[in-house]
Amino acid sequence: MRRRAYAKINLMLAVGPTRADGYHEIATILCAISLHDTLSFRLRRRGFALSVDGPCARGVPRGPTNLVLRAARLLARELEETRGAAIRLTKRVPHGAGLGGGSSDAAATLRGLLALWKRRLPSGRLAALAAELGSDVPFFLGSSPALATGRGEILRPLKPIVPPLRILLVVSDVPVTTAWAYAKYAPAKSRLTGWKRVVRLLQLRSEVNVRSKLHLNFYNDLESAVLPRVPAVRDALAALQAGGTEVARMSGSGSAVFGLVASTRSLRRIAAQLGDKGHKVTVARSVRAGSRPCR
Repeated sequence: MRRRAYAKINLMLAVGPTRADGYHEIATILCAISLHDTLSFRLRRRGFALSVDGPCARGVPRGPTNLVLRAARLLARELEETRGAAIRLTKRVPHGAGLGGGSSDAAATLRGLLALWKRRLPSGRLAALAAELGSDVPFFLGSSPALATGRGEILRPLKPIVPPLRILLVVSDVPVTTAWAYAKYAPAKSRLTGWKRVVRLLQLRSEVNVRSKLHLNFYNDLESAVLPRVPAVRDALAALQAGGTEVARMSGSGSAVFGLVASTRSLRRIAAQLGDKGHKVTVARSVRAGSRPCR
């Protein structure tokens, strides 16, 4: 039993003040991309065992704080399931990069174990379990792109992006934690202006491929907190902008930055330029789902 767990980028991220529960009110457009981890599941009589390998395995926790193990144990408790699983995580999505790799792995674990155990769970209850694991996790259970509001758990699907976006990713060696980025953020700089603004953002359905309007819809409020304090992220974003991408933004809280490119020829040219300058470049495209079974 194997599943792909896709990464995501935030095409837009608006962050409001802190709520009573300690979270920030946000509005964000999440888009799954072809860069992915792979999870393999094998039945055990009881208990869970996790192994992690792959080019981005360094720094990924192997203990109980890992979202894969947390998801597995949460689902087993919910189902009163006594069987376990041996789980192998092949990590290709960089850790601490704002690409949602851990959240995607957790969602793929929920789906993978349900299939492995031949069990079912109502979609609403599955989404509630996902929200317990993290704000981004419910997104990876559904379709892409999606508008997320609240603390990120309230999802509204958007029309598929056709043709797929051509994406260049640049990830620096300096990880940025979500908690740190939000702690440095000044809410007064937010572009989250209430429901009228959120409704206007839904116009992305018809504007995503209109070049003249891309810059109006694609932004990230957390850039104001991260870029002045993390030169590596600032330099990577500047390199994408100088290379000729249509749009260049930070994803989530960083450290990954992405650029959208109009043509395959431009994609190759800009990727080669950035590689020559020492940047770690990944070529990706938008996909329609947060995870799916491997063939």
